[in-house]
Amino acid sequence: MFESTLPAGVPDLLSVSAFRRYLDEIARDVEAESGAGRLSGLNPSLLQDLLRFDGRQDREGLEVLEVLAACVRHGRALLVHLQDGQRVVPLTVFPAERLVHCPVSPPELLAANPTALRVLHVEPALQRPLGHPDRALVGEAECHAPLGPLLWELALHGAREDLLPEIAGPAAYRLAPGVDLAGLKLAGSLAAAVYRLRRSTSSLREIAEWPGFDRGRAMRLLNGLYLQAGLIVSRSHPAAADGWF
Repeated sequence: MFESTLPAGVPDLLSVSAFRRYLDEIARDVEAESGAGRLSGLNPSLLQDLLRFDGRQDREGLEVLEVLAACVRHGRALLVHLQDGQRVVPLTVFPAERLVHCPVSPPELLAANPTALRVLHVEPALQRPLGHPDRALVGEAECHAPLGPLLWELALHGAREDLLPEIAGPAAYRLAPGVDLAGLKLAGSLAAAVYRLRRSTSSLREIAEWPGFDRGRAMRLLNGLYLQAGLIVSRSHPAAADGWF
């Protein structure tokens, strides 16, 4: 093997074209059901969850937030290959440990245009055996980062503006008591909205009318709080009837 010619500290990442050729070779070798070209070897329930979104006519493929939300919901560690411009960035998500592993730091990954990130391929992540003291800590230690802030930033600034299906529909929302949001960027209207949701239950329509909010930003906020395991969703509260659904 030749030594990398990249400057020290720069991750040696595949190009999108090279990775697509690799996926084409897999597709030729294995005749798979619908979705398997993008989703390989996944748990059946997780696969069915993601197939709800894959191949929708109004857009191409899966959004990053959809995949990470399903990963967290099912508690399955996943390796997600992301298209970031002309490079492929492997992102490994460990929901039980609330960690991600990525050769590119999350701030750098999100710095340019998080709405342009695309999911190329999803597969189960390799993990150490159960009971290992550092089960999730595969790869270089400096490439690990907390999962919560990445989910938060993708919810607020990524491609998805609609509510995730699990919290959509006639509902009212409140922040769960004691949820820790200390690692998130909260200031201005976001901090004020979180404070109000700690004290009272509100509909999507009400949140959209708060200072600094509209319908899109309200849905992003609710997605972000849901992915922090911090959102109480009530279908029976009186405010649930006052919303868009």
